[in-house]
Amino acid sequence: MTYEESLNELEKISQKLEDPKTSLQEAIEAFEKSVDIAKKSMEMLKESEGKITALKKQLNDLIEVPFE
Repeated sequence: MTYEESLNELEKISQKLEDPKTSLQEAIEAFEKSVDIAKKSMEMLKESEGKITALKKQLNDLIEVPFE
């Protein structure tokens, strides 16, 4: 699941939780699923942050090389 798909799924779950027709058991299951999705989304963000940091370092290393 992509990050964007995760956000869409979380939105659907949020709507389900706000629906007064949702039973307590359904709400608990939906909430458990949302926690799992949120955890995976945070892992994706951390991984992306690491990639961006590495790319910025590579760019800075290129810029700092003196021209001869």
